[in-house]
Amino acid sequence: MPSLDDLRKRITSVKSTQKITKAMKMVAAAKLRKAQENAEKGRPYSEKMNNIILNLSAGVSDPHSAPKLLVGTGKQDDHLCVVLTSDRGLCGGFNTNIIKKAKNYFEKIKKQGKSLKIITVGSKGYDQLKRQYGTYIVENISFKDSKNINYFDASKVGGLIIDKFQKNDFDVCTIFYNKFKNVISQIPQAQQIIPLESVDKNKEENLEISYEFEPDEDEILSNLLPKNISTQIFKAMLENSASEQGSRMTAMDNATRNAGDLVDKLTIQYNRSRQAAITKELIEIISGAESL
Repeated sequence: MPSLDDLRKRITSVKSTQKITKAMKMVAAAKLRKAQENAEKGRPYSEKMNNIILNLSAGVSDPHSAPKLLVGTGKQDDHLCVVLTSDRGLCGGFNTNIIKKAKNYFEKIKKQGKSLKIITVGSKGYDQLKRQYGTYIVENISFKDSKNINYFDASKVGGLIIDKFQKNDFDVCTIFYNKFKNVISQIPQAQQIIPLESVDKNKEENLEISYEFEPDEDEILSNLLPKNISTQIFKAMLENSASEQGSRMTAMDNATRNAGDLVDKLTIQYNRSRQAAITKELIEIISGAESL
């Protein structure tokens, strides 16, 4: 049975924690609005760029001479997985959901007997993967010092991927991130960026293929494809940023409520213990008086 002094200290400690979680919730809510706007603005640009590349690829006369970034190496033996997570914790299941999605994909690749390489972007992803998949991790990138998500950081990751592709280190590249839906819902995504995934037949009908290009398609693709990889990574980083703040806001809100419930329970326990102590003292006084 804890003493009254222990209960008082614990109540004070929980109240201090509650103030911290409440402040973190307010900060996350303030950051979420801007992050959500950036993510929503980035979606049309990345989707339109994908559509343009697909339109260009439809006009390529000789698929064998098309850029490898578009059509791939012709093999699917070596897979590179880029796992994008956060550098900070206290954001609920945000990182765990991405890692779970990635691990399922890793196991599928391993069962097929194919080669696996992993690049982690964000320290939390590296921390969760290094025990089980440490031998497969070839790069660990962290942007902890960057205050805001920017295209320059995304181009660093994109440049690293292109460099490894040109060295024939892999055949297929897939990125993993969370797509922001709303504050309480973030959907883990696995998007193949090399070679570019072909669209469904239903979506294919909506693609406008009546463009006239100058110069020819091959030359445009050679310049546009590397930029598209960085753009898709940048979009994923924007989606991750909004998802992280939404998940953190929800987690801190739950933590604040739980702290309040715990304070109420501890207060009741403290009052009961205090009342029992007072009653015990009164009984001892009365008993002492009667003995005289």
